[in-house]
Amino acid sequence: MWTPSDRQRVALVLLRTLVGWHFLYEGYYKLMLPGWSRGGGLLARWTAGGYLKAANGPFAGIFHALSTSAVSAWIDHVIPIALVLVGLSLILGLLTQVGCWGALMLLLTFYIAAIPTAGTPQPAAEGTYLLVNKTLIEAAAVVVLLTFRTGAIAGLDLLWSTRAERAMLTAPAREV
Repeated sequence: MWTPSDRQRVALVLLRTLVGWHFLYEGYYKLMLPGWSRGGGLLARWTAGGYLKAANGPFAGIFHALSTSAVSAWIDHVIPIALVLVGLSLILGLLTQVGCWGALMLLLTFYIAAIPTAGTPQPAAEGTYLLVNKTLIEAAAVVVLLTFRTGAIAGLDLLWSTRAERAMLTAPAREV
């Protein structure tokens, strides 16, 4: 069985921390941004409704329908909280696998809502993308984190598992 070297472990935990910071800060910013959940005035583009209306992926119709429903207001509250929770999970290494699955779900949802198909520079967009963009690359990074179970390398998951293992070893044997 292959065991990662110390450098590889550090690199994986660094990757997890950076992805976690990205999620945490995106969620924090949305929670602190006035107008994110209200969607009025100049900040209308910062709401989930604006993002859902701009969807152009294969499920654009579903996203467009969500943008006009009461679900959009619910999404405005849930997405920032989900981003913060995923970010904290990854940074702290707490429930890391759950945090990775949450990150992957969010990233893939964001990706399929706006798959880059133009291949040319777009107004108000950074870079020029054709099918592969930063969201998809970050999702691939999260798959790596899932695969290597980085919570077992460093973080509160490791501390928790070590305590649980010690408790099992020191617990009196049960008679059957």
